[in-house]
Amino acid sequence: MGTAFFDARHRPEAPPLLDGKAVSPDRDAAKSGLRRAAMLQALAAAFWIPQAALLAISVGRIADGGGLHDVVWPTLGILILGIAKSCLDAAGGRLAFHAARAELSRKRQIAAAVLSMSSPIDRSRPASGKAASVIGEQAELIVPYLARFQPARMKASLVPLVILAFILPISWIAALVLLFAAPLIPIFMALIGWRAQAASERQLVATGGLNSFLLDRLRGLATIRALGAVDATALRLRSEAESLRTRTMAVLKIAFLSSAVLELFAALGVAMIAVYVGFSLLGEIRFGTWVGRLDLTEGLFILLLAPAFFEPLRELSAVWHDRAAGEAALKALDALAAGRLSILGAADVAPAVSAVAEAPAIRLENVDFRYGAAEPLILDGFNLDIAAGEHLALLGTSGSGKSTLLSLISGLAPCTGGRIVIGGIALADDTAAALRGDMAWIGQTPHIFAGTISGNIALGRPGISRGDVADALDAAKLEKVAAAYGNRPLGEGGIGLSGGEALRLAIARAACNPHLSIILADEPTAHLDAATAAEITESLIALSRGRTLIVATHDPLLAARMHRTVRVDVDIAIRDPDVIIREAAE
Repeated sequence: MGTAFFDARHRPEAPPLLDGKAVSPDRDAAKSGLRRAAMLQALAAAFWIPQAALLAISVGRIADGGGLHDVVWPTLGILILGIAKSCLDAAGGRLAFHAARAELSRKRQIAAAVLSMSSPIDRSRPASGKAASVIGEQAELIVPYLARFQPARMKASLVPLVILAFILPISWIAALVLLFAAPLIPIFMALIGWRAQAASERQLVATGGLNSFLLDRLRGLATIRALGAVDATALRLRSEAESLRTRTMAVLKIAFLSSAVLELFAALGVAMIAVYVGFSLLGEIRFGTWVGRLDLTEGLFILLLAPAFFEPLRELSAVWHDRAAGEAALKALDALAAGRLSILGAADVAPAVSAVAEAPAIRLENVDFRYGAAEPLILDGFNLDIAAGEHLALLGTSGSGKSTLLSLISGLAPCTGGRIVIGGIALADDTAAALRGDMAWIGQTPHIFAGTISGNIALGRPGISRGDVADALDAAKLEKVAAAYGNRPLGEGGIGLSGGEALRLAIARAACNPHLSIILADEPTAHLDAATAAEITESLIALSRGRTLIVATHDPLLAARMHRTVRVDVDIAIRDPDVIIREAAE
C-alpha cells in the first residue's frame, strides 16, 4: 500500500451497487438489443423461403415452355426480397455488435469498479497483470460471443423449424430426413462444446498467468539481474509460453472438430434429399408425398431449402468456439467482480467539508478481524485508546497485525467485529470517505507517477497552489531535489528517486492536504540507512505536530520518538517516563 494520502472529495462517482456489486442501467437495454438483433437476423434468414419458392416457380415455368414475361414478376420479387434480406441482416448485425460492445463496457465497468473498491489487504485480490489481461485483452472475446453466437443460436432454433413447416406439406419423407439429421448436429456439438469450454478456460488462465508472470518479472528486473537469475527467468518464461501454446492448439483442435462434425451431417442430409428428389423426378421413387409424386417445381423448392435448413446450424458451428471463449471470458470477468473485502465508503462521494475540525482521538472497541470466513482471527477483541494529537508506535512481530490495524483505522477494510470511533464519529460506510479525507498514509514504497515532482505532490487536487507545493517541499526538505529536476518528469514508479527521496515526496503530498489531522505511517524507515532514516523521522515528526500520528514500525529509534508504544502481539501499552518528560518540554 503505497498511497501517500486519502482524498475522496474529488474522485469520480462509482457505479451504483446492488448486493455488493456495481450495476448499470444499460444492462436491460443491451439484452433487449441483442434479442432484437437476433430476431432481425432470423427474419432475414427466413426470407430465403419465399425467394426459393419464386425461384422454383420461375424454373418450373421455363421448363414448361414459358417465356420471359412469365418470370419477370417472380424475378422482381426475388430481387426485392434479396434487398430486404440484406438490409435486415446488416441492421441485425450492426445492432448486435453495438449491444455486445455496450454489454462488454458494462461488464468492464463493474469489474473495474469492484477492483477499485476492494481492500488493498485483501488476499484474494488478483495480480495486477492478470486483472489487466482479463479486463483489457480477454474481455474482448465477449463481443463475438454476444454479437455472433447469440443471433446464430436463435436462427438455429427458429429457421430450421420454419423451413421444416414448409417442406412437410410437400414431402413427408424429405421432412423426416431433415428431422433425423438435424438433432444429431447439436448433440455432437454439445458434447464437443463441453470440452471446448473447459479448454478455453484453461487457455485464459494460462494467458492471465503468463501476463502476470511477465509483469512481475519486468518490475523486478533489476533484482533478477543482481541475483544472476536471468537465465532461470528466461527458462521459466519459455516454459509458460510453451504451456500457453499447447493450450491454444487444444482449443483450435476442438473448434475444427466441431466444424467437421457439422459439415459431415449437413452434407449427408443434403445428399439424401438430393437423391430422393432426383429419383422421384425420374419416376424411380413413387412415395414420400401426400398426393401423387413430386414435380420439378416442388422438387427444386425442397432442394433449395435443404442447404438453407442446415445453414443456421453451420453458422452456429462456425461460432461455437466464440461461445466457449466468450463464456470463459465472462466467467473470468465475473470472478474479478466477485464480492471480497471492500474499502469502507468507497461507493460514496465524500462531502466537501472536513469530518473533524482538529486532531481527533481514536478509539478501537473490541475489534476483530479475519481475512476470510475460514481463516483465523488476526485481531481478537483488540482495544486501544489514542488521545487527540498523540504520537503512537505500534510494535510487534511480522504478521502480528500492525499494518492491518492501520488499514482498519483508515477504512481500507471493514472490521469483522467491534467498531472504530474517530473524533466521536463511528467509522462506517456513510462516514469513512469524509474521515479518510482527513488522513494521510505514508508507506514503505509510495507510488510515484510519471510526471514532475510538483505534479506528484499536487496530484491534480483542486485548490493546491504553487505556494502550497513550495511549502510542502520545504516541510519535506525536498527543495534541492525539486530544483535539480525542475520540470523534467520522473519515471513511472519513481525511477530517478532514491528510497528516501520517494518517502520525502510522500510526506510532501501529505503536507499539501489542508484538512490533514491523522497520519498513518507503515514502516516509513524500513530498508533505509541510518542517516536517511533519521532525516525521515525528523520530517515525519515535524509534519505530525498538532496531529494524531500512528506508526507501525520495527525501528526502535523511531518508536523512541513517539509519545507511547503499544505491543500489538501482546496488547500491552508501555509508557516511557523519558517520553513524558520530553512531551512536557515540547
